[in-house]
Amino acid sequence: MDTYSLGRFPVHRIGFGAMQLPGPGVMGPPRDHDEAVAVLRRAVELGVDHIDTAQFYGPDVANELIHEALHPYPDGLALVSKVGAVRDEQGGFVPAQRPGQLRAAVEENLRTLGVDRLAAVNLRRMDEHELPADQRIPLEDQLAELVGLRAEGKIAGIGISTATHAQVRQAIEQAGIVCVQNAFSLVDRSDADVLDLCHDEGIAYVPYFPLGSAFPDMPKVTDNATVRSVAERVGASPAQVGLAWLLARRDNVLLIPGTSRVAHLEENMRIADVSLSATDIEELEGGA
Repeated sequence: MDTYSLGRFPVHRIGFGAMQLPGPGVMGPPRDHDEAVAVLRRAVELGVDHIDTAQFYGPDVANELIHEALHPYPDGLALVSKVGAVRDEQGGFVPAQRPGQLRAAVEENLRTLGVDRLAAVNLRRMDEHELPADQRIPLEDQLAELVGLRAEGKIAGIGISTATHAQVRQAIEQAGIVCVQNAFSLVDRSDADVLDLCHDEGIAYVPYFPLGSAFPDMPKVTDNATVRSVAERVGASPAQVGLAWLLARRDNVLLIPGTSRVAHLEENMRIADVSLSATDIEELEGGA
């Protein structure tokens, strides 16, 4: 697989996202504990050197599984987490945007993963209009806390997630970020200007919802007739085509497809073997 720099870490462009390892609703233990451990070990065997996680996946569950399966970690493995939220007892995502909360979350990730430093930490921004007053924190204050954690050696790189073009530009200038995680797919290209900005600045772009929205009744790449037609022609699954298109879009795109099954993991890793011609790409972009 090709590589791209995630800050100081050169990583393969197909990594692994740990969000699907916990139970339903990203809460509680996995459906099959041994299979979840096997997925993580098989991912590393197949060349994955970038794992995306969060303390609030479970909560705690994803990080604990990663530690159980892979510690002591192989050299060069980039463990990336995100901060800015916690979970309530009903599984809801509760904002935790204050600088002290960001620091506490980083410390908790370090503890559960069993490391002294994370390769990167993404600041998960939330819509300020939906936040209580005490959670409406200026971006500059949040970035300053993460810069402090970087200076202390607890994180190697800073990222930002669910951020506007202006916020990404601010984060570049203030914090020298190494990655951006925003929604982007063949059926939702509204973030193309941020992707282009990251490309020009040499920053990794890690799309979430890479196959379209995970919510019911929202567009999905795998349901698109053009995607399905191209997939049949090139001998791949619609999901593989949608992900291969992302890799072809820009060389700074890093994928983190997640799964709790080894067979699905191996299918995802074969994305690297899917070759899309210029004609395929033109057809996909015109039909999606």
